[in-house]
Amino acid sequence: MSIILDHISYVYGGDTPLEVRALDDVCLQIPDGQFLGIIGHTGSGKSTLVQHMNGLLKATSGHIYFNGEDIYDKDFSMKKLRSKVGLVFQYPEYQLFEIDVLSDVCFGPKNLGLSRKEAELKAAGALRKVGLPMELYYQSPFELSGGQKRRVAIAGVLAMEPEVLILDEPTAGLDPKGRDEILHQIKQLQTETGMTILLVSHSMEDVAEYVDRIVVMNRGRVLYDDVPKKVFSHYKELEAIGLAAPQVTYILHELKSRGFDVDTASTTIEEAAETVSRAVLGR
Repeated sequence: MSIILDHISYVYGGDTPLEVRALDDVCLQIPDGQFLGIIGHTGSGKSTLVQHMNGLLKATSGHIYFNGEDIYDKDFSMKKLRSKVGLVFQYPEYQLFEIDVLSDVCFGPKNLGLSRKEAELKAAGALRKVGLPMELYYQSPFELSGGQKRRVAIAGVLAMEPEVLILDEPTAGLDPKGRDEILHQIKQLQTETGMTILLVSHSMEDVAEYVDRIVVMNRGRVLYDDVPKKVFSHYKELEAIGLAAPQVTYILHELKSRGFDVDTASTTIEEAAETVSRAVLGR
């Protein structure tokens, strides 16, 4: 088991008039190799949750275990944890600062004690994994497009060869083409390497298309934790907390109400097209 959260709670501004319980008794188990989506409205606790997983925030109560070790034990190395559990923040291009792309991606490996040559080999491998063309390696990261900057930021974490990659809204601010390219690359990376990936997103279409499992956060608690089809079957409950299901869910329910024998559990465009085609041919 890669990561276990055992009754995690987190309070901002404890013992003050501004106290806010951001996480409330969260229990999760995240196995190796899973692609997990975490969704929730603004303020639901999803970003706070993932920042606990690599030790950026420390729980007010509860325990977190990484590969069987309690990360709050006094002898546990947080530096080691952060090299194994990589976190890419929302708008990660704000983290870019070096003179060229390759130097920027080298920063993490060099911080781990690798030589310049070793760091460059790791960086080049990471840039290949995110699909950045080689002709951009020696270009200033500030001259890249939004999607390219996002790839560089992700490569900067991948260069440290983490076991777990956490992406907090990695497609925020990108156009549809850039969003699809980034998510396809992430899914391909997960398929090829078996890496554990956690995707925080507000896009229901994105999580429906790519993840194996969805955790829905609401007011600091886990509301649902299941495969996409099961989670989106609660689309009316999701609406009540400010979320929604993928658009195809609403279309299929409308077709069902009009007498078409469609599978309303379909969550992707491909699945929807298949069930609609069968329903039309069967009439």
